[in-house]
Amino acid sequence: MMLPLSCRRALQGLDLRLRPQSRSAPSSNALPPFPGAPRCHHAYAHAHAQRSAMPLGLLLLAMLPATTAWADTTGTATMAVDTEVKVLSDLRNRGISDSGRKPSLQLNLQLAHESGLIALAQLSTVSDKAFTDSDGVNLLLGTGYRWGDPDSWHFGVGLAKEFFPGARFDAPHGIDLDAGAPVDFRRTRYDTAYAVLELGWGKLEGRILNVISRTYRGADTGGVCGQILAAAVDPTPAIECYLRGDKNSRGSLLYDVSYKYDLTPTTTLNLHAGTQRIRHFKEADFSDYSVGVTHQRWGMSFTAEWVTTRTHRPELFMIPDGSGWKRQDDDRLVVSVGYKF
Repeated sequence: MMLPLSCRRALQGLDLRLRPQSRSAPSSNALPPFPGAPRCHHAYAHAHAQRSAMPLGLLLLAMLPATTAWADTTGTATMAVDTEVKVLSDLRNRGISDSGRKPSLQLNLQLAHESGLIALAQLSTVSDKAFTDSDGVNLLLGTGYRWGDPDSWHFGVGLAKEFFPGARFDAPHGIDLDAGAPVDFRRTRYDTAYAVLELGWGKLEGRILNVISRTYRGADTGGVCGQILAAAVDPTPAIECYLRGDKNSRGSLLYDVSYKYDLTPTTTLNLHAGTQRIRHFKEADFSDYSVGVTHQRWGMSFTAEWVTTRTHRPELFMIPDGSGWKRQDDDRLVVSVGYKF
């Protein structure tokens, strides 16, 4: 995930000494993490109840203290507005920690219109080691449209973009084998845009996310190959990665399938499996799985979830930890408490 650029290697005759940053470069002197994609499926939650006519551009109205619905002149509620505050022991996206395996605070604002139009604004605290030199927050904005029968076939399409204010890194996009040094340093940011397609039957839902921005959370030649170079013991995989040429990750595909089963009227079993295929960087492909239980009580949602991942190159999912590294793709029990108002 993240790596200090101060590391040096002198293997196989190569002086892989990473260039110090200029004043305008990130002060942390580190390459990025390679965490998983955001849980954009939150942005496309079911819009099956009847809701009020309102343009999606009025998303900020969700910040008002009103809760579940707006009414039209006939008295029929046609727009649902949900606001939720959540505290998590660890913020996991696709099984990878965005919060450095530390607690996170999250605010969700959702609008759902009876026509099927939906919108989301989600603000989460993240690690500035996982997202180099960031302000410690991630903002996700999404909008979309869903149709069909919630108890039978239903479908959805949408767009989403996540922002990491301040987060960026400088990294080499090539290696000069004759000179024995990395070259072509460039700056990359983590902001990512997605197109989303959904297909579901009852409580079984599948999603495909297509990365339409230039990179998927900073995954380019500098971010992926550079991370392997700094974190791996053997530099050979990093050199092989660089020799494929300068690439970005636009067109990457992320797949998810989830199922919810009501154990009791207030308790739900949650099952999830996902995989991602990062274009041009097979090293970054991985799968994640989770099983959890959500219980509703006292107006709050309590969730306990076991999360596990299967990665190809663990070096891509590490952040600096003192003089060593800390993995962000470990198996973990994640607990959270949410309150809607």
